[in-house]
Amino acid sequence: MNGSEVLLAVGGGVALLLWGVRMVRTAIGRAFGAELRRVLAVCGRNRFLGFGAGLGVTAVLQSSTATALIVASFAGRGLIATVPALAVMLGADVGTTVAAQILSLPVQMFSPALVLAGVVLFMATSAARPRNMGRLLLGLGLMLLALRQIVAATEPLRDSQGLATILEMLHGEGLIAILVAAILTWLAHSSLAVVLLVMSLSASGVLPLEVALALVLGANVGGALAPVMATAGTAPPARRAPMGNLLMRLAGAVVALPLLPLIQPLLAHLSEAPARQVVNFHTGFNLAVALLMLPLIDLVARLVERLYPEAEAAEDPSRPRHLDQAALDSPADALACAAREAMRMGDHVERMLERTMRVFETDDARLAREVESEDDVVDALHEAIKLYLAQLNRQELDGRQGARSVEILVFTTNLEHAGDIIDKNLMELAAKKIRNKLRFSPAGLAEIREFHALILENLRRSLNLFVSGDVELARELVSRKVVVRAAERDATQRHLERLGAGRPETIQSSSLHLDILRDLKRINSHLTSVAYPVLERTGELRRAAREREAAAEALAGDSGPG
Repeated sequence: MNGSEVLLAVGGGVALLLWGVRMVRTAIGRAFGAELRRVLAVCGRNRFLGFGAGLGVTAVLQSSTATALIVASFAGRGLIATVPALAVMLGADVGTTVAAQILSLPVQMFSPALVLAGVVLFMATSAARPRNMGRLLLGLGLMLLALRQIVAATEPLRDSQGLATILEMLHGEGLIAILVAAILTWLAHSSLAVVLLVMSLSASGVLPLEVALALVLGANVGGALAPVMATAGTAPPARRAPMGNLLMRLAGAVVALPLLPLIQPLLAHLSEAPARQVVNFHTGFNLAVALLMLPLIDLVARLVERLYPEAEAAEDPSRPRHLDQAALDSPADALACAAREAMRMGDHVERMLERTMRVFETDDARLAREVESEDDVVDALHEAIKLYLAQLNRQELDGRQGARSVEILVFTTNLEHAGDIIDKNLMELAAKKIRNKLRFSPAGLAEIREFHALILENLRRSLNLFVSGDVELARELVSRKVVVRAAERDATQRHLERLGAGRPETIQSSSLHLDILRDLKRINSHLTSVAYPVLERTGELRRAAREREAAAEALAGDSGPG
């Protein structure tokens, strides 16, 4: 092969390796993500349990980045302290070496069988967990196939004078090698993939061992860099564990780099195969960092707590609290996060609606401005939930998960519309009332207060229904539309009677009174929409539609000739 063909073959092998790693990580996250998160939550209570949990979860998940993001989300919500969070990260670093150890064994011959089994299992069923197990087998097969291709493609490079010149430049330049590998690992978001690439190049005789070991150090540093970048915009507690892990790996790399000439004979004593030496060094480095840092973890915790102190400023209410990026690999968990944030959005709309009546009663312009600013929070949360669900929908969701995603999006959109009606319509009417010094008659104010209480109660029912999915509650919410229409009609009729009686306050506030009733009714229409997906699942909407059609046909038949 000429140089271009070699580069293309190596590039294709690396891309296939990255894709295989991604498939394995995604499959395990979707199939067992909820269970793995529970293990971390339960075991992350002290440093030793945390270390064991991090090791075990990452050995299965094969992504210290994924583990770091889960731990960061727990820390951000106050579910795990800094010391056990750092211990989890040390365990996660050791856990990432398990797959490298397995794949360094002569198992490439199994790649066709794994690919075949994965494809058959994935296509033979529509059930989520078996399909994810098929995806897992397929990903493993692709990883083994990629390693075989990389080794085969780099064989001609042994005699390449140009490559020899480049590698000669890296000889004795360990810091440059570490930097190059760290950047590659950060770009790939997988230290496992980079370590396996280095292992393959070493097995081909292309990489000298000293350079390969320096690249492994860089892969470990780069693997700790990705979570730091991913949590850059989060709360201080969520940023501590990823940064602490990066500092511990950096310290380990700084200590290990000058010791590489002394370490090489020890590795040769364990195995003469270059690939095994690379992987053994990867495991040994992470074990050594864990053993050295576990006793010093309190000092590291104090350091990162100084770097990221608790924020003194009040929390921004428009920032989402529950949209955990680490949960996106587990659709069930991600949907639960989105639902929790939707409920928080509903709480803001409820507070806006409660305050609306007080504004009309008290003519408090300051309170009206607070209600208007609350709508900005509702809009921001709606946008965040929408983008989060868009990220989730890029994955393969089963039918029920896809339907729940749509339900959440539709519900939050209706909440956002309700908030807009309060902000742009009702608060504008309140400003008009304050500006023109209008007054409702006692009977008129009582009617508005009663109608407002009816809509507020329906809002609370809609929030309860969104969480529970209770069919009886859905039927009741839909039936209350008739109650709301009747209440609006009665209130309008009584208002017109007072208008006919010539009461001055009623005449002055007439259009205001009717517009408020109209806007509150519009809000109720948006709130009631949460009931329809629940009734659709039970088939009640289809039955009701058929009954209406039958009634219409019967009515048409009765009114016909004969």
